[in-house]
Amino acid sequence: MNKTSSAVQLQLDISALDIGETYRDRILAYKDRRISDQGVITIKAQNHRTQTRNRDEALARLQKLLKSALHVDKTRRATRPSYGAVKRRLKKKAERSEKKALRGKIRDFD
Repeated sequence: MNKTSSAVQLQLDISALDIGETYRDRILAYKDRRISDQGVITIKAQNHRTQTRNRDEALARLQKLLKSALHVDKTRRATRPSYGAVKRRLKKKAERSEKKALRGKIRDFD
């Protein structure tokens, strides 16, 4: 049994950070259970035997959390298929339809 207290609890008050207002708002708006309603990030690390490794892991987790909270996805621009792509698709579709129509019963046209 592990007798030493090697767990680390990292707490960071977002309002005390010296960052821009937009970044602070973006972090506070990020949905994560480690961010409290008061704006405090709490990370607990206790996977390793030594406190220094747990501290390093907690800092790495904090970095990852902040990076994902500040990430902004690119805006999507609507695109259309080219004229040639539409023509090729419709041609293939017609060929496929004709091939399937030939599989049916042979009708006598009298």
